[in-house]
Amino acid sequence: MVVSEARTEPGERAGERFEAFYVREYHGVVRLAYALSGSRLVAEDIAQDVFLRAYLDWQRIRRPAAWVRKVTVRRAGRAARRRLLEARALARLLAGRGPAVAELPAHDAEVWRAVRALPRRQAQVIALRYVADASVAEIAETLGLAEGTVKAQLHRGRQALAARLGEGTPGGSPDE
Repeated sequence: MVVSEARTEPGERAGERFEAFYVREYHGVVRLAYALSGSRLVAEDIAQDVFLRAYLDWQRIRRPAAWVRKVTVRRAGRAARRRLLEARALARLLAGRGPAVAELPAHDAEVWRAVRALPRRQAQVIALRYVADASVAEIAETLGLAEGTVKAQLHRGRQALAARLGEGTPGGSPDE
């Protein structure tokens, strides 16, 4: 005689169904996350994420109330740190001390629109070469490509730009 194992669905386990656990614990988890994060919306997001993970791993969690609180505390800590970093960045920007990002020259706007219209890899190598002033070797390392592939992509990108912009090939030889 073959005995089949009783299979349980996600959210079921010996002793307690997930739904009952969720109803009992949800408001306490939101309150905990709110106390730690300082934001009701963030607290609700944290609680929903934590309970989703608990639901998916319900069979493996031995002490669900402790597990949910532990994960909530970790996530709330990350959220609070993220909000602090965002507040600092906003304060720097408002104080005029934000990190300066150089604008691309306005007269080059048409060229950069054309670059963005290139296939993704060609646009990446062109931008790295001319904006970041990266060498072929640096581009290859950054993108995880062979140097020959970078040279070919630069060459094809330059040809496409020249055709699109109606000019001679920009930037010289592909092995710069």
